[in-house]
Order: sequence, then C-alpha cells, then structure tokens
Amino acid sequence: MESLKREFLELLDRDTEFRYAVAGYLGLSEILKRLDSLAEEQVRLREEQVRLSEEQVRLREEQTKIWAEIARLREDMIKGFERHDTELAKLREDMNKGFERYDAEIAKLREDMIKGFERHDAEMAKLREDMIKGFERYDAEMAKLREDMIKGFERHDTEIAKLREDFTRAFKGLDTRLSRVERTLEKITLDIEDEARIIIKYRLREMGYEIELGPLILPGVELNIYGVSDDLCVIGEASVRASINLINKIDRGIKKVKSMQPDKLRGKIVRVIYTGLAMPDLIERAEKEGIWILKATGDIIKPRIK
Repeated sequence: MESLKREFLELLDRDTEFRYAVAGYLGLSEILKRLDSLAEEQVRLREEQVRLSEEQVRLREEQTKIWAEIARLREDMIKGFERHDTELAKLREDMNKGFERYDAEIAKLREDMIKGFERHDAEMAKLREDMIKGFERYDAEMAKLREDMIKGFERHDTEIAKLREDFTRAFKGLDTRLSRVERTLEKITLDIEDEARIIIKYRLREMGYEIELGPLILPGVELNIYGVSDDLCVIGEASVRASINLINKIDRGIKKVKSMQPDKLRGKIVRVIYTGLAMPDLIERAEKEGIWILKATGDIIKPRIK
C-alpha cells in the first residue's frame, strides 16, 4: 500500500495530464485532503530522516572511536615490532658471539682430537710392532715346544713299546702260573670230590646204609654228591671252602630235580656238605635246617636221618 502511494505521488509529480485528470475526477476538496495527507506524510518522512541522520552521526562517532583504537593498536604494534627488532638484533649478536665461541672451541677440539689420533696411531704402531715381535717369539717357542713334544712322544712311544714288551713277558709268566694254579685247583677239586664221596659212603655204612655215591648232572643241575637207596636220597656238594651260598645251590638243584625227574629223589632227603672250611653262616643255617656238614676228621653238624 505504501509503495502504491509513493508511485501515485510520483505520477502526480511527473505526469501533468495525470495530475489534471485526477484533480478533475476527485474535485478540489479531495485534492486538498490529499495534500494535507501528503504533508503529514512528508513530516513523518522528515522525522525519520532526522532519526536516520542522528543514527548516522552516532555510527560516525563510533567509527571514529574504532579508527582511533586501530591507530592506537597500530602504534602499539609498531612499538612492539621495534622492541622485537631490538631484541632480535641483540639475540642475533649474542648468537653470533656464541657461534664464534663454538667455532673456536670446535677448532680447539679438532686440534686436540688430531693430536690424540696421532698419539694413538703412534701407540698402535708400537703395539703392532710389539705384537709382531711377540708372535715371532711365540712362533719360535711353539716350534721349540712342538719339537720337544715330538721328541717326548718318541721317547714315550719307545718306553710304551718297552713296557708292552715287559707286560707281554709278565702276562706270559702269569698265564703259565695261572695254568698251574688252575690245574692244581682242578686236582684239589677232583681230589676233594672223590674224598667226599669216600668219606660220606663210609659214614653212611656206619649208620647202616649202603649207598653208591657219584655226581648228579642234569640240564641246569650239577651236584657232585648224589646217591639213593630204598627210601633214602643223599644229595649235596663238596668244596674246599663252604658258605651259605652252597646250601642255596643244593636247594635250587633239588627243586629242579623234583620238576624234571622226581623219580631220582626219595621220601627221605639228606642234604650234605663236605668241606675243609665251613663258614659261620653255613654252620648257623645248617643247625637250624638239619643239614649234614662234615670233613675228613668228623662231623661238624651231625645228620638227622629218621
């Protein structure tokens, strides 16, 4: 509506014919009313313009203040840059002085390092020379040691060969003596076995038993005293020296005979040991179990034949 009014007023102002036509159409009173209305509107517009002018003044004042603040900030910034430039110049000066000191120190360190390397090189050369001389001495000593070692091994080989020869002669002598000892022991064993069978047979005859004695040889059984008569079986061993192990051997033999050929045993079994020397453990067990122990001169443990 406001725009229409403005457009209408503009037409009245610009277009003469339009203005006359409207005036004739509306009449003069209407025109006056319209002019009054326009005057009021113009007053309002002028007041609005005044307010806008005042606001523009306030904005200009505010802008002036902003520019003043910007000017102060620029001034402070320039002063800050000047301080920074001064401080940077001072830092650059101190840095250059420090680099100069570092360059001098590095140059001194390089000089000391070169001198140190020269000393080390000289010492290393001396060490290498001493090492070579030492290795030469060690090589000469090793060669001498090797020569002495070879000579020593040769002496040892000669001595070992001589010892082997002496051992061979000694072993031959021992073999000869052992052969004689074995033959002697074999003769003694055969003699004591024959003696045992003769003595035991005589003693049995004294007790009223006529029994022929001989060895008992079966698979896994070998006892050198054995004989039977009616319901009596005499079985045992003859040994120059007898211990409790001989009883164990006789018992194992009897057990195997029972399992293999029980007909070779009788209801009464007399275990007998003929020995020249009975050990205490043998005598103790023989007394407990009633085993007949005897030697050529008489009974050590009497038989228990019932």
